[in-house]
Amino acid sequence: MTRWLLWLASGLLLGGIVHFATILYLPSTATQNAYARISAISPVNSVVALPAPSAEKSVLPLMDPAFAAAVCRYDLREAPLKLTAPVSPAYTSVTFYTNKDVAYYAINDRAAGRRSIELDLMTAAQKAQLPDDEEISAADRLIVESPTQTGLIVIRALASEPGMMPAAIASLSGARCQPQAQ
Repeated sequence: MTRWLLWLASGLLLGGIVHFATILYLPSTATQNAYARISAISPVNSVVALPAPSAEKSVLPLMDPAFAAAVCRYDLREAPLKLTAPVSPAYTSVTFYTNKDVAYYAINDRAAGRRSIELDLMTAAQKAQLPDDEEISAADRLIVESPTQTGLIVIRALASEPGMMPAAIASLSGARCQPQAQ
């Protein structure tokens, strides 16, 4: 009886280890992640409005139909990026993802405290090349360090009621992500 329980416990432990390893490995083997799907519809370093999600089809996973969304597929190999996103009447958020769908930074209109969200996106090496200028303080210039050279910026604007969706879409149309001049 004890031997049978030992085999059962060993089998359960081995099965748990295999299951856990598989769950951790599968996302890295996915070929149709969000970055790959956005690559088909968005040029590099420009903002593209995403179609409204439906029950049958959605460009990105877990999209909320109460939000208008736009995306910028960025590439920082040539130069840092300047992002400007006007805020909508209700709520605006900007989320940064690596090319492997890992979120690494987010900001909303309340945290920005202005009529638009403005920031510079760059790699750690590009940030290290910035001159130490005492006239430009951290409060004047928000700098976000990207852990990868490519990724996604998702901009969302809330339509607090269905009639507000055109205003949310209009606010996203003013969003820009452009390479900075070196």
